[in-house]
Amino acid sequence: MGSLVNKHVLMGVTGGIAAYKSAELIRQLQKAGATVRVIMTPAAQEFITPLTLQALSGYPVHTALLDSAAEAAMGHIELARWADLILIAPASADFLARLCHGEGGDLLGAVCLASSCTIAVAPAMNQAMWANASTQKNVNNLNSRGIKIIGPGEGYQACGDVGAGRMEEPDLITDQVKALFTSNLLDGKKVVITAGPTREALDPVRYISNHSSGKMGYALAVAAVEAGAETILISGPVNLQAPERVTIMHVVSAQDLLDASLEAVVDADIFIAAAAVADYRPAHNAHQKIKKNDDNISLALTKNPDIVATIASLEKRPFTVGFAAETNDLENHARKKLNNKKLDLVIANDVSNQSIGFNSDDNQVTIITNDSTEKLPLMSKGTLAIHLIRHLASCVSK
Repeated sequence: MGSLVNKHVLMGVTGGIAAYKSAELIRQLQKAGATVRVIMTPAAQEFITPLTLQALSGYPVHTALLDSAAEAAMGHIELARWADLILIAPASADFLARLCHGEGGDLLGAVCLASSCTIAVAPAMNQAMWANASTQKNVNNLNSRGIKIIGPGEGYQACGDVGAGRMEEPDLITDQVKALFTSNLLDGKKVVITAGPTREALDPVRYISNHSSGKMGYALAVAAVEAGAETILISGPVNLQAPERVTIMHVVSAQDLLDASLEAVVDADIFIAAAAVADYRPAHNAHQKIKKNDDNISLALTKNPDIVATIASLEKRPFTVGFAAETNDLENHARKKLNNKKLDLVIANDVSNQSIGFNSDDNQVTIITNDSTEKLPLMSKGTLAIHLIRHLASCVSK
């Protein structure tokens, strides 16, 4: 079973005696590596205090939709984008009904409506309420929409009844949450991903580089591993922790990146060029530090190798994916890159928008192929990576 390292879990707690289990569930999710933030409904606060869950999660608990301080910065939208998973545990019969009908009159409902990530619910209610035809209809509706239903369990209930309706135990819910991030879409496939910037040396202490953080490439590597792929991540200099179960190759320059890519791509099924490679490098790399003698100096540059085009031109080429980071005329520039470099697919994003550009935790991209254009909504890079890997899995399975 996989871990939840680097995963953002937004936990919703609704009203019911099972709310006491939410405290242990936070601990279990954190032990698995997740960062957990909490939304509580007013009814939930009658059973357990926000202070308790704040102390356990390490973050302020969110309780109100119309919070002027939070909503000045679109708080509920930011929470929706932050989450890789929304987990409602316990989920009352009332909340399941409201979720089913898309009600957004409270914070938890509004966040669920605004989010693009997976939503999971752990129902908790009296056995008669669970068996009621209305509840079962709502649950079937949610299930058909891709909302994951965890439980409920069976046994003695607080009211004295025995039957189905108990919220599953925290350890079992945690295992189910781990499984939600794991698929078999790329079982037996080999995926090579480049990430981060390159550095082109001017002298022993200076270099030309860019603002790439590597976050998108690293998120793609995590999503590829969770889809079952043998994953190789070729990383430029970044300040990110290496993902678990990923083979990582560290490089510095564009030439280093090309050499590593040609080595790693043998027998690969997918190559994703997410790195921001410097287009040019200094024509001469001084062996000693360049001294500040003149007011102006001239710097001769020479073109770097085109890594993604080189991979796309191989006789035994993988499905080759490029990224197009543009500041204007996004689709036209991306489509030219697709055709000129003979790529299978291009993922284009507007880096002039600072909320989704370099170093951002969110991204909004357009997927471009020879015969299609698909614009995805703004979401966290972790959630986006899962969407992109699912899309690529469908491409290579055709």
